Amino acid sequence: MKTTSKNTTKENAQPVAKNKNAGHETDAFFAEPVDPVREGREQGLEVIRHLLIWMADAPTLEKRGLRATLALHCIRPDLIHGATLEQIGDHAGYTRQSIHKLARDFRDSMGLVQ
Repeated sequence: MKTTSKNTTKENAQPVAKNKNAGHETDAFFAEPVDPVREGREQGLEVIRHLLIWMADAPTLEKRGLRATLALHCIRPDLIHGATLEQIGDHAGYTRQSIHKLARDFRDSMGLVQ
């Protein structure tokens, strides 16, 4: 679409906005100041919700406990005394491969880098 020197388009002869922020007056993103404490709480709650949903997405209580343990392993291994994935699998009665796959699923779901 070409514009003329009078800031109108040839196709519809509508004025072209000179201010690139025109039209944002009613947009809440631009109108309301951001409260960093509230924003931080909202982001933290979103992370907790996502974590709880991932842990609860298992059919049995035992598998939910396994997911909680794997989440701790990935986020705070010190809280489970540094247990390895192999040790977690042995204790829970799962193969090393299935434990590694579930840990990878958690990391992918949370956007964590291995």
